[in-house]
Amino acid sequence: MVKILPSLLASDFTKLGQDIKKMEAAGADLFHLDIMDGQFVPNISYGLPVVEAISEVASLPLDVHLMTNDPGQFIDEFNRMGVSMISFHIEATNHPHRLMQYIQERGMKAGIVLNPHTPVSSIHHLLQEIDYILIMTVNPGFGGQKFINDGVEKIKMLNTLRQENSYGYEIEVDGGINDETASICKEAGADLLVSGSHLFKSEDWKAAVSRMKG
Repeated sequence: MVKILPSLLASDFTKLGQDIKKMEAAGADLFHLDIMDGQFVPNISYGLPVVEAISEVASLPLDVHLMTNDPGQFIDEFNRMGVSMISFHIEATNHPHRLMQYIQERGMKAGIVLNPHTPVSSIHHLLQEIDYILIMTVNPGFGGQKFINDGVEKIKMLNTLRQENSYGYEIEVDGGINDETASICKEAGADLLVSGSHLFKSEDWKAAVSRMKG
């Protein structure tokens, strides 16, 4: 069954701890944390102190998505906080294989993020060793955007490559995920679905998570 990852950037930061516990009770599987530096993407989200506070409250695994230049900068800090998964953009480093190994050597899962314009071919050399690939179905940096359908073809392509080569990576999707697009992504082969605005604005969080899981 597909796993649901609420994006905490869409939560109410005045009651973040309450939202975390409420979303855990609703049946979420992991929490997705978007880290933005205002350079790689034109927005700033939150940094290490907030991630540490989240780690102290949350009982679910944490999935950190680095939308930053120099994505290797704080890997050890995230590891100390107990983060389970870290993904970075292929464009953000000249040494993606080295960074992938650095993350994995510390006991965390390493992921590569593909922007809407980034082809799957750019990571062919990493597919045998990578733990997961995050397909962006919106342009990174802002929540609440409309789903970009071209991402579905990437999901299908990665799913086919996985089956043909017995690769072990998971396929994660982030951007414009609601009941309808969740179904489309699951059918294409996605394993992990990130949802922010749709989940947190739902009247019944448990029902919303359940519908997305299908």
